[in-house]
Amino acid sequence: MPLVETNSLPSFQRLRDEGQEILTPERATTQDIRELHIGLLNMMPDAALEATERQFMRLVGSCNRIAQFIIHPFTFQEIPREGVAAEHVNRYYLPFDMIREQGLDALILSGANPVLPDITAEPFWNPLEEVVRWAKDNVCSVMCSCLATHAIVQMLYGFERYLLPEKRWGVYSHRLTNKMHPLTSNIDSRFDAPHSHVFEVNSRQFEESGLVVLAEGEVSNLHLGVSTDGLRFVFFQGHPEYDKISLLKEYKREVVRYIEGTRDTYPPMPENYFKGQARDIAEKYKVKVLVCRGDYQNLIPFPEQELQASVDITWSDTGKALINNWLGLIYQVAHPDRGKVFMDGIDPSDPIGFLKSSR
Repeated sequence: MPLVETNSLPSFQRLRDEGQEILTPERATTQDIRELHIGLLNMMPDAALEATERQFMRLVGSCNRIAQFIIHPFTFQEIPREGVAAEHVNRYYLPFDMIREQGLDALILSGANPVLPDITAEPFWNPLEEVVRWAKDNVCSVMCSCLATHAIVQMLYGFERYLLPEKRWGVYSHRLTNKMHPLTSNIDSRFDAPHSHVFEVNSRQFEESGLVVLAEGEVSNLHLGVSTDGLRFVFFQGHPEYDKISLLKEYKREVVRYIEGTRDTYPPMPENYFKGQARDIAEKYKVKVLVCRGDYQNLIPFPEQELQASVDITWSDTGKALINNWLGLIYQVAHPDRGKVFMDGIDPSDPIGFLKSSR
């Protein structure tokens, strides 16, 4: 599934530098391969905007080569942007009106930074509701990540997230609860996935609302669920898109906040992420910071490079497999004319029934 470089978005070159194949528009037109158009609604704050963009593009672009993928990034003007991030959005992101007019085969909703206890008071709530109402009737499938999951289940199914006593932060073990669903085909029955959220929904809420739970953890609870038709909405509470250093970047940010005085306590380490040498490096730096007692003039820099060399990634293969399954299903039900959602003869309320019978 090669990505097509539709403009000069820097993420295309970054991914090409990583060794991922990115087709130029000229080369794409010579390929006898069908296109699928994927919207990426990026609601992350400025510091994580471009990284989140690359993470989702990397997942899509590293899947099996059954189609050419055109990524359409967009965001909301209601989300405040400054400096480089504002310039990036203005230059490379599309207005939703244009995306709605052109149509999409699938849509990815990123997480967002929770600022307010009431999610409906967040600046993104009203424009997100407009996007979701449109996508519900006009897009084959919407994949939601973390806070987007919290927003959509409240918006469409009426149950609310709740505040955790402590942030759920780290890498957790999960097991499949439904091995027969097409989304979980060829997925290991137990696998790791990162989480990072202070609010949560759980498997019981999903099941009581008629949604289907596909994977959960003993500690992290819900990881993956779907709407009753099996495809229209795919809900991740974890982050299959995270790369190796995503949690490291978050941890560094919290340590810096403590040093700068905007955080009262030294942050705990992400659970099950720093192990062995990495944990020793992080612990030693914590001791150095605490010994300074607020006088950080001679404090050595945060050991980001040393930690980066010592952490492992244990979730990317499963994340790629899940996204590969998702895109494969979309390929089977998406009509070549993006104005239509399903191919002739497919019941939009039960696309998975068609997919099972067609095997």
